[in-house]
Amino acid sequence: MDNSADKLSQCLVLNTVSAARVLLRRYDQRLRVHGVTVQQFALLAAIRSHPSEPVAAFAQKVALDRTSLTRSLDLLEKKGLVRRVSGTGNARLGALTEAGDRLLDTLQGEWLAAQSELTARVTETEAATYLRVAKALSQE
Repeated sequence: MDNSADKLSQCLVLNTVSAARVLLRRYDQRLRVHGVTVQQFALLAAIRSHPSEPVAAFAQKVALDRTSLTRSLDLLEKKGLVRRVSGTGNARLGALTEAGDRLLDTLQGEWLAAQSELTARVTETEAATYLRVAKALSQE
């Protein structure tokens, strides 16, 4: 008897992709009413946390390739949440607008609520193990 289905059900990659889809869908549902996605929220938070860092450096922090990062920044700029300013040399810096700053405060509350809902489904030990394993497997 072929046990390839059993092996596939134990695949780290397929289970990670499945979990990522479910988690992103849950968070996106909470943030959608505010007109942003999880990736856009992560980008807004990264800009606030690292105000003097060049935009190119954010790609790695928010796990986006440069093209996706540029597209996300363009959308956030069109929404009036981010502006790009000149840094040293040719570097471009991202800055939150007042509207972006206010929205990020709201989004952080939504994120905390979603985080609480998810962590209520597992023990603290399971959550810590999940984070440790996810971080270990995502290192290049």
